[in-house]
Amino acid sequence: MEADYIVVGTGSAGSVIAARLSADPSVQVIALEAGPHDKSRFVRIPAGFAKLFRGPMDWEYYTEPQKELDGREIYWPRGKMVGGSSSMNAMMWVRGFAADYDEWGEAAGEQWNYAHLEPYLRRIEAGPLSITAQRSPRSSTAKWLEAVQQCGYRVEKPNQAAPEGFCETLVTQRRGARWSAADAYLKPALKRRNLTLETEALATRIVFDGHRAVGVEVEQQGSRRVIRARREVVLCGGAINSPQLLMLSGIGDGERLAEHGIPTLVHAPQVGANLADHFIAALGFDVPNDSLFAAEKPLQLLNYLLRRRGMLTSNVGEAYGFVRSRPDLALPDLELLFAPAPYFEEGIGDPYDTHAVVLGAILVKPASTGAIELRSADPRDKPIIDPRYLTDPADRAALMSGLRMCATIARAPALEGVIGRIARPLEATTLDDHTLERALATVSHTLYHPTGTCRMGRDDASVVDPDLRVRGADGLRVADASVMPTIIRGHTHAPSVLIGEKAAELLGVNSRKVP
Repeated sequence: MEADYIVVGTGSAGSVIAARLSADPSVQVIALEAGPHDKSRFVRIPAGFAKLFRGPMDWEYYTEPQKELDGREIYWPRGKMVGGSSSMNAMMWVRGFAADYDEWGEAAGEQWNYAHLEPYLRRIEAGPLSITAQRSPRSSTAKWLEAVQQCGYRVEKPNQAAPEGFCETLVTQRRGARWSAADAYLKPALKRRNLTLETEALATRIVFDGHRAVGVEVEQQGSRRVIRARREVVLCGGAINSPQLLMLSGIGDGERLAEHGIPTLVHAPQVGANLADHFIAALGFDVPNDSLFAAEKPLQLLNYLLRRRGMLTSNVGEAYGFVRSRPDLALPDLELLFAPAPYFEEGIGDPYDTHAVVLGAILVKPASTGAIELRSADPRDKPIIDPRYLTDPADRAALMSGLRMCATIARAPALEGVIGRIARPLEATTLDDHTLERALATVSHTLYHPTGTCRMGRDDASVVDPDLRVRGADGLRVADASVMPTIIRGHTHAPSVLIGEKAAELLGVNSRKVP
């Protein structure tokens, strides 16, 4: 089997690229997906995404023990299905700041700055993605937004160039159901004869002729074969799988590759480095009623099935806003999030037996960075993931500041009679610094936004150049969240779709003319 282009991964960027490339009927495109089709009902039902965690559609990664978090291993769910993580995320459409993209422009040239990229974002938001307001937000969400105003913050429209306030979350949904990148881009394109989708096809290595990528070795149904690429291979596996595949293929730190018996094709020490992630610490509170605790009740299921309304349309993170941990900062470094649900232990712990809500503080501009490394030369072995959370003391100080803000908002008049006893951290009775420190140590986890491990740049040390071509190799590009030179102060689905659109253009597709 062969094609002009092989796209490895069908997530937020890969679905876009496969669809855009195949709009040219003169080229053949093969899209490879390691997981199955996205047929689970929990993919479609917005509030059901946590039901996918630790299942067959989840890569189910774990970090190395994090010394700053009481030695905990942090669970990292990642979508292993058509649509990738866009088929199991919280559907939040949060662009980030213009300043974030301008940082990209400084690293990789003006074609990556906000002035250049903002029209792409507008075009994405006009379609084919369906981006809409929450259909049935909880009444406590409105109360929380009232409370933040009482605490001196403002409410504004979402996705401003410089967000400085709070808003209800925009979501990638259509008629109350999830609308993933695969729904928007890939599935309509599969009607074309020149696009082939291979599912449950694990890419095990990139095949080279000299330094030119000429194909991908794939493991499927227990056997391996090589799919040939006449023009280019495009990696869209995300911040974990893309650097892992590069290293398995001999592109990485030569000394470490040798430890696994992998011959070095390109000595590129930055592959897997520069790992940045958003980290959330949270407080949980009992509430008297109207939380997503009741989302699975028969009436809610009926309301969803018949009208596509009710609690099951919730994305869980129904409102958010950006704030500064210190007044001297030029831009916000924290996001405060409200979830009208007992979303404890990431929704996979023992079920909580009453109504509850979560107020979270998210570090959106972390100073701590980590790395992805190979565990072995076996592509089925999960890589070593070490984000090194909070190893920079500034990150801990910022999150503690954010938790204090959450505690202040919880005491605002608008939430009187809504917020009850402290549910998380366990056995806490007062919102003092001791409780907040325990929340940081025990009620904290990833916000599912790993980035940066194949960073782009104009410097020779960068993994990919500004056109997303892998340095030292021909016919090979990376286009996903791993190429971000710096992490976005927002959520990573929107910029990943954007990277897909930009990559298609760099591959020669005029997206303005593509339906």
